[in-house]
Amino acid sequence: MIPLKNGSRSDLGIGGGTGARGTRRRRRRWAVAGAVTALAGVLTACGGGGSSALPTPGGKSGAGKPSAYTQAQVVAAAPVAPASAITAGSWMDKVRKRGTLLVGGTDSSAMFSQRNPVSGQLEGFDAGLEQMLAKYVIGKPSTKLSLVTVDTRETMIQNGTVDAVFATYTITPQRAQKVAFAGPYYESGDAILVKASTKDITEPADLDGRTVATEGNSTAALDLKKFAPKAKTLLFQEDGECVAAVKQGRADAYVLDQGILLGDVVSDPQLKVVGQPFTQEPYGIGLPKNDPAAKVFVDAWLKTIFADGEWAKLWKATIGTKVAGAPPAPPTIGSADGS
Repeated sequence: MIPLKNGSRSDLGIGGGTGARGTRRRRRRWAVAGAVTALAGVLTACGGGGSSALPTPGGKSGAGKPSAYTQAQVVAAAPVAPASAITAGSWMDKVRKRGTLLVGGTDSSAMFSQRNPVSGQLEGFDAGLEQMLAKYVIGKPSTKLSLVTVDTRETMIQNGTVDAVFATYTITPQRAQKVAFAGPYYESGDAILVKASTKDITEPADLDGRTVATEGNSTAALDLKKFAPKAKTLLFQEDGECVAAVKQGRADAYVLDQGILLGDVVSDPQLKVVGQPFTQEPYGIGLPKNDPAAKVFVDAWLKTIFADGEWAKLWKATIGTKVAGAPPAPPTIGSADGS
């Protein structure tokens, strides 16, 4: 059982590894063994081509705890690109001249990008990253959010509505035919959310013959066909709709990226996440495919914040305030099929 900050617990165990998502990508069930560290309540991430995840529960870190610095402080200390890195007429040049990074994302994903009802500011790991990228390009963390769904992400990049998408966006070869992906910058895996009272669902095989909610056009919908082919799938557009279906009894379970599901559990003791993640989901930053320099630039920025510790500090200031453990090692840039 994994401790979350609100006192609820998650019945999952996690192992790490490098991989990519999609019908052509390799999948394997993540093993939990004594030598394999467990991510304490959120995601796995890989670094240096090997397994690298958070310490197991019960370590010195304990449950989620206040960070020594806020998201705003991490962003304020983030680097700015040298002028020589901004080539004339490039994606970066257009963003800098505009003075604002147009971002596709969400404002309702706990731990990744959620709007604070008091301040109105976006808070979370993805939100902090987009602010840091804006500062790197422009010199200030100026962003403008357009809400995207799994159905609209590629289109909004292709038609120029947004400059980049930060939305726990899994890199797949199929999506990479339409957009470019920088990263991966984090790695997660599909998991199962159920009511806290549920006792007979602990792994994908238990979903056969049951009604399972997930997001339409998500890779989780494809994963269900493989891992629980006899399940009845209910497709929704957003996370909140899937959660409601479980709480209302219209669905027995909800399958999606573990990081998103654990955000739901943190804020709702009526829910729990069970079992192990059963796929590997590398998150990338969606970019226009017609300007290859954009991907090169953003990949270089990611390597910079990986190396200087700013990525880890942002993790501590966001995800780390809600779950146990130290930051995982960042994934290897270009390690996902499609990145």
